Amino acid sequence: MKSRWMGGLLCLLLVAAVAQAEEGTRLLRFPDIHGNQVVFSYGGDLWLASTDGGTARRLTAHPGQELFGRFSPDGEWVAFTGQYDGDEQVYVVPTAGGEPTRLTWYPAVGPLPPRWGYDQQVYGWTPDGEQVLFRSLRDTSGGVDTKVYTVPRTGGLPKALPMPNSGAADFSPDGSKMVYSPLFRDFRHWKRYQGGWAQDLFIFDLASYEVEPVSHSVRTERDPMWIGDLIYFVSDRDDRLNIYSFDPEGGAVDQITNSELGMFAGRAPTTRAGSSTSSTVSSISSTSIRAPTRRSS
Repeated sequence: MKSRWMGGLLCLLLVAAVAQAEEGTRLLRFPDIHGNQVVFSYGGDLWLASTDGGTARRLTAHPGQELFGRFSPDGEWVAFTGQYDGDEQVYVVPTAGGEPTRLTWYPAVGPLPPRWGYDQQVYGWTPDGEQVLFRSLRDTSGGVDTKVYTVPRTGGLPKALPMPNSGAADFSPDGSKMVYSPLFRDFRHWKRYQGGWAQDLFIFDLASYEVEPVSHSVRTERDPMWIGDLIYFVSDRDDRLNIYSFDPEGGAVDQITNSELGMFAGRAPTTRAGSSTSSTVSSISSTSIRAPTRRSS
């Protein structure tokens, strides 16, 4: 009787394993793309894989979470937010693998409620690849008005960027301007919201401090990415979150995706090394990436 029960259990486990393999790995989060590589978070670790799919390679393996991986412009480094020793800090790790290097040391605020997201959240790099861009609660009193900072990849003191408050932000290709949202609301999943926390985007000139609006609507514009001559962002101005582009020169706005279900809340996949946003969205949604099965330690 016992052997029959064990045999049935093994059959069920085998069927479940086969079904999981056929469906592919689920809940891949916070992707970033450089060339034909994608880095993403899965199970609290960072993984690397080809944009064509296939088996992923684990880049980090700490018991704490590693989130928001972002490739350096040359693709040699990945910056990320690491939850090590009960704290959230900015780290970098070689794309080829190795031991992460800690860049920030100011105590993080937390643990935070889920809707407040994470402290020391990595957003990207300066265009020259010398510094990491991140958002922090270090200079706030109430935990709502955050700022963005840069910290040298080789180590040093973080420097606050001049915008009074900032959520998500990205540099222009020449590093002279930034596109940013004064509000941080990335983990509050309000749909078709039109109140005072509806995010707007602006272009900030780092030399003159002049500010220009980016295609404002009564609803939210968020997750800005400055790629080439265009700014890409996510908006639910037409009831569903979709990706749009904005031309800073002429002000033209184009809708890139037409999802009836809407994009998932959170920063959309960034692209580097000549990839287009539209092709990136297509490849992420259709690619099958398999993460090796975790082994119990």
